[in-house]
Amino acid sequence: MQYSGTKQPIVGKIRVNIDKLRSDTPGIAHCINLNNAGAALMPASVVDVLERHLRLETQIGGQAAAMKRRDELEAVHASIEGLLGAASGSVALMTNATRAWQLAFYGLEFRPGDRILTSRAEYGANYVAFLQMQKRTGCEIDVIPDDESGATDAAALDDMIDERVKLIAVTWVPTNGGLVNPAAAIGDIARARGVPYLLDACQAIGQMPANVVELGCDFLSATGRKWLRAPRGTGFLYVSPAMLERVEPAMLDHTGGRWVSADAYQLRTDARRYETYERPIGATLGLGAAIDYAMSLGIEEIHDRVGALAGELRTVLSSRPGITLQDLGSVKCGIVTFSHDKIPAEAIRVALARDNIFVGVTSPEGTLLDATARSLGDLVRVSPHCYNSQQDIDAMLSGLDALLHTSAAR
Repeated sequence: MQYSGTKQPIVGKIRVNIDKLRSDTPGIAHCINLNNAGAALMPASVVDVLERHLRLETQIGGQAAAMKRRDELEAVHASIEGLLGAASGSVALMTNATRAWQLAFYGLEFRPGDRILTSRAEYGANYVAFLQMQKRTGCEIDVIPDDESGATDAAALDDMIDERVKLIAVTWVPTNGGLVNPAAAIGDIARARGVPYLLDACQAIGQMPANVVELGCDFLSATGRKWLRAPRGTGFLYVSPAMLERVEPAMLDHTGGRWVSADAYQLRTDARRYETYERPIGATLGLGAAIDYAMSLGIEEIHDRVGALAGELRTVLSSRPGITLQDLGSVKCGIVTFSHDKIPAEAIRVALARDNIFVGVTSPEGTLLDATARSLGDLVRVSPHCYNSQQDIDAMLSGLDALLHTSAAR
C-alpha cells in the first residue's frame, strides 16, 4: 500500500497507541524531531540494548562481549530478513547504506560501451560512483526519463534496455523530496529483461512496507539511523540468490572468504561474504532491536501514520505565503520539502532549531540532476515519524509562521 499525501484527518489514520509510542521515545523530552529522514529518535528498547552492551564491553572487553552476544547477533540477520521478506542467508550487516550500496555496485563488472540506467533523482554518492566507474572502464550512464508526475518512467525504462545494459540502479525515495519511485514496476522490467537491479532504499526502509520478492531487486541497500530508528553506524545489504551465484564482492576479508591454503580462499555461499570481521557490536544489536520494535508496531501502521502527518503538513504549508512545495510524484511519502521565495532554507532550519525543533535542509549536490532540471536551491526538509504528535506539527508551523511574519514586517 502507498499513500498520496492528500489531506486526511490524522485521527483517522491512527492505529497505533501514540501515547505509548511517545513514552517509548526518551528523546521527545528534549526536542521536537522532524528530521527523521536525517536521523530518528531511538526507542528506549534500543537505548537499553546499547547501554547493556557497553556495560558488558566495559566489564570484559570488546571481543569477549561479542562472543557472549553471538546468538543475539545471529538474530539480527533474521530480523532484517523478516522485515524484507527475504530468504535466509540473503542479508549482510553493514555500517551504513552507502557502504552497502558501494559493495554491491563495485562487485559488478563493466566494460567500454556497457550501460548503467539510473533515475534523475539519483543520490549524489551513487552518481559519483557511476562517474568513477565510467572513468575507469568506459561504461556509459543513461538517465531514465521521468513521467508526467516526476517519477521514474517505467515504460521509458523498458524502451531503453538493450544488450549493452548491465545495471539498473534507482533510488526508491530520493533525499530531496517526498517522491516514491515505482520500485516494483522497475523490478518487473529488470526481471523480464534479465538485467541486475540495484535499489537504494535508504529513505524507504522503516517508513513503508518493503518485500524484496515483490520489488524484484537483486540488491537493496538501507540504513538504520533514519526511519528504522536504529543507532548511527548501522545498515544492511540484501543480495538475491541469483546474484550470490554470480557475483563476488570487490573486497573481501577472512570473514567473507576463508583462507584455506597458501594460494586459495573459499568464498562464503551466503550474503555474509560482504561482511567484515570488525563491526560495531552494540550498534548492530541496536539495529536488531529497532527492527523488532518497528515490526511489533506494524510497518503498515507506521506507513499510515507517517503519511497522514506528511499529508497534513503539505496541506497547511501550501497555504502559507511565499512557500512552494517541491515534492514530485503521484505517490508521496513522509518527506515534505519546500522553499520560501525570500528566506533561505538554512535560515529556517536555524530559527526552528533555536526552539529545539529540528528539520533538515537538502542541498542541490544531493540530487544534482534533479536540482538542475528544476532550478532548485537548498530546500527545507520536514520528515515526521509515527511518534510525532499533532502538537509537534503545530509547534513547527507556529515557529515557521513567526519567522514569516518577522520577515514580512521588514
